[in-house]
Amino acid sequence: MKKTQQITVLGATGSVGLSTLDVIARHPDLYQVFALTGFSRLKELLALCVRHSPRFAVVPEQEVARGLQDALAAAGLDTRVLVGESGLCEVAAHPQVDTVLAAIVGAAGLRPTLAAVEAGKKVLLANKEALVMSGALFMQAVHRSGAVLLPIDSEHNAIFQCLPVDYSRGLGTVGVRRILLTASGGPFRETPLADLMGVTPEQACAHPNWSMGRKISVDSASMMNKGLELIEACWLFDARPSQVEVVIHPQSVIHSMVDYVDGSVLAQLGNPDMRTPIAHALAWPQRIDSGVAPLNLFSIARLDFQAPDEQRFPCLRLARQAAEAGNSAPALLNAANEVAVAAFLNRRIRYPEIASIIDEVLNLEPVVAVQELDAVFEIDLKARTLAEQWLSRNGR
Repeated sequence: MKKTQQITVLGATGSVGLSTLDVIARHPDLYQVFALTGFSRLKELLALCVRHSPRFAVVPEQEVARGLQDALAAAGLDTRVLVGESGLCEVAAHPQVDTVLAAIVGAAGLRPTLAAVEAGKKVLLANKEALVMSGALFMQAVHRSGAVLLPIDSEHNAIFQCLPVDYSRGLGTVGVRRILLTASGGPFRETPLADLMGVTPEQACAHPNWSMGRKISVDSASMMNKGLELIEACWLFDARPSQVEVVIHPQSVIHSMVDYVDGSVLAQLGNPDMRTPIAHALAWPQRIDSGVAPLNLFSIARLDFQAPDEQRFPCLRLARQAAEAGNSAPALLNAANEVAVAAFLNRRIRYPEIASIIDEVLNLEPVVAVQELDAVFEIDLKARTLAEQWLSRNGR
């Protein structure tokens, strides 16, 4: 009989975490929830614990942990509540865990994701920042530990499915000419440039095709998410930035493509639902039902493509520059973007100023080699400080 896989879900209350739990619930004979973690949606975390009965739950603060522990006990559960980053790392690296879903948004997800990798787990990676901030260190840990790293961003999962199994020998060696990374273009793909100064957080978060958290939705609107994915693709597939081309595809049906030297282009298609890449990665190299409806090509009727306009999407240009510079530049980019997006969501800045803050941080801070994880967090802090200084200097 097959052993039931024990799953830790880092970021259980977010959209990716909830989609993962939906897939898991469809296959109770294959998967069991070992640990769930949450940050601010604690009522939702309690409800998820009641439904899935994990051995552990992790929350950010001790006072919150006591309240959750009491509520779990009242519900008749013996789930043990852990606290903070140490708790996240414990459930990520626990000896009884087989698979870790890494879906904590932002820099906060780096250490627990790396703990899972160093423990040799099967890691389903939804946290872009782990590779953007510390790509070289992260991939070295993967190779050293023997961890299995599977991307569940729809784009990277599509690329993984379209590449040959031996792509690690080198893209050129296996006949790959380039990776075509698709993007929806977000809600402002056709908005007049003059109107971008007045867009609101609500408009930026209204993605036309995907249901995502607020920070990721803003990144999608600015196409910073595609810039981060470009950097991530370079690490995942050992590609140069020049080998990754971004293509706007508004229907979000083709999730990405791989172009081969013989003229073939392989594409992975599907409805825009995160349960598809999650189910693929959970079951890999097998296939399981994800609960996603079959793709109806007749109702789609057409597929459109266009090149991204860097005047409309300056964040994409900045991300490519950071990818080409390498070393500490992507970590600077990511940290500055997190501060800028938070400021926009809190109505401290206007939408185009997100790119202005990132541009200034990249120009002010020199790019240096990164040899250890502590240096990554020092770079991250420096970029955040510079971004906050921009806000203070501009009266925000």
